[in-house]
Amino acid sequence: MTKKEQFNQRLSRHYDELKWLYCELYESMDAFGQLCGIMESYFTRRKESLVGLDEERLKNPDWYKGSELLGMMMYTGAFGKTLKGVRQKLDYIEECGVNCLHLMPLLQMPERDNDGGYAVSDYTKVDPRLGTMADLSRLADACHKRGICLCLDFVMNHTSMEHEWARRARAGEKEYQDRYFFFDNFDIPAEYEKTCPQVFPTTAPGNFTWLPDIQKYVMTTFYPYQWDLNYRNPAVFNEMAGFLLNLANHGVDILRIDAVPYIWKELGTNCRNLPRVHTIVRMIRMICEIVCPGVLLLGEVVMAPDKVVPYFGTLEKPECHMLYNVTTMATLWHTAAVKDASLLKRQTQIVAALPKEYVFLNYIRCHDDIGWGLEYGWLKEHDMQENPHKKFLNDYFTGRYPYSLARGELYNDDPASGDARLCGTAASLCGIEGALTCGSKEDLGKAISLDLLLHGYMLSLSGIPMIYSGDEVARLNDYSYHEDPAKAADSRYVHRGPFLWEEAALRHTPGTIQQKIFEGLQKMEQLRRELSVFTYGVPLWMSETWEPAVLCLIRQSEKERLVSLFNFSDQPKTAWIKEEGEFEDLLTGEILAGCDVPLPAYGMRWMLRQA
Repeated sequence: MTKKEQFNQRLSRHYDELKWLYCELYESMDAFGQLCGIMESYFTRRKESLVGLDEERLKNPDWYKGSELLGMMMYTGAFGKTLKGVRQKLDYIEECGVNCLHLMPLLQMPERDNDGGYAVSDYTKVDPRLGTMADLSRLADACHKRGICLCLDFVMNHTSMEHEWARRARAGEKEYQDRYFFFDNFDIPAEYEKTCPQVFPTTAPGNFTWLPDIQKYVMTTFYPYQWDLNYRNPAVFNEMAGFLLNLANHGVDILRIDAVPYIWKELGTNCRNLPRVHTIVRMIRMICEIVCPGVLLLGEVVMAPDKVVPYFGTLEKPECHMLYNVTTMATLWHTAAVKDASLLKRQTQIVAALPKEYVFLNYIRCHDDIGWGLEYGWLKEHDMQENPHKKFLNDYFTGRYPYSLARGELYNDDPASGDARLCGTAASLCGIEGALTCGSKEDLGKAISLDLLLHGYMLSLSGIPMIYSGDEVARLNDYSYHEDPAKAADSRYVHRGPFLWEEAALRHTPGTIQQKIFEGLQKMEQLRRELSVFTYGVPLWMSETWEPAVLCLIRQSEKERLVSLFNFSDQPKTAWIKEEGEFEDLLTGEILAGCDVPLPAYGMRWMLRQA
């Protein structure tokens, strides 16, 4: 079969639905024809090694759903300085057990006003400080030879104001102004502002920016230098689809579509999660299935579960392959502060009850801040009011609360509302930095245990665990950003510091913090890969412990029953469970009865019994 015949065969499977959705949105067969031409062009140019990977994954469409994948997210510059440097460090990546490497945004960006790479000035080039597109292809090839898949961000909602489209729009070219949202006066923007919330009310208030040089307003949902794209324009969709396929053809296996809920704007709405968003994501899914079916879509939907789940689409008409489990991440840190696992138990039950086909990416830290998007209706019933509780959490994790050893910094602190987001590495937020400062061995031991506990809980869940680079060796906060004028105003850089290879070298030195965290994670990661209870489709459920601080997860396959216990208190507790028979604690080697199980402060157990 020729490539053209193969393309036509793939296209025919989706042609009717894709054409119907596209023409309903854009009412233009000419534009649809152009999209088909773009798809065929990238399909024809897709190199044979990637076509072979596509075919291999098509034979096993659930290849990413089991317990084999372990991710790590990192900044190229912080970890290896360049893409070539990352390629030279793949031995370390493999030693970490990682086979899914997520590189933070690395496409060409302005030197300043780049939001950590989320303001793209050219989708077809790697930022020259990090390398070239050829370097990206070489890294992807090297990863594939080792069985590592590569994940990259695709920033869909906006471009940098230095992107060619933005520069031409600013120069007065109507064709390019139509790719954004431009207005001659504030009349229409004022109508948008009535219903559209502000993302950063303190640091970037409003949703529009005035451009005095051309006497126009432009829509800027996030920051003034990030201009929102107008997906009502088919030229925007077609060219962005081409940019996405170009990344896929350079070997990217997972495309993280950034800020996806925001990409469709309508007057009179909150411009979030609108039906047309799902139309666009569904079309992107079909385009990938036609051109590069081995590529996965990871949706960045940082919202409550009822808003997140629709981005999976349906089993018949899927959208994203996987989504972030942001609710569990935020709830984990809440649980560490209040030392009560009730809300975490509730959230875990909600996620566990979803269809097994829905794959979540689980994490305890990422490149971004922690927003306290908790279930405040439920918390209110348990005497926790939203604003006071947010203040408590922020005080606790910045070390302002009595006896707290956590060391974080606030981001977008709004004195008027008292709201803020939290920044910091996992180790510093767990108290390792604070314990080192005060010199308490007991507190340091507890902080290390809490760090492992949170990672252990993440590794116990169904889905894909993702470690933030540096957390595997207990990287502490980096305060040097305060001295850099380009970064000083953004406290997220406190956890975006350079990877400290001299500290990582201690990961096998007995007794060091780095060794305890690194080898503790390695042990759990290995068990996760080996145990049948973690294979795809094995159910997960909760069991009552009769102790608010202790949570119990149970998995059972045909061969094994795993009872996992987590004590979120800084004091010893007992899990008052009633399990029959004896279990081996895989983390300590102890043989234990399944009843009334003791747990040390911040202790956990993975207790296995043959079924």
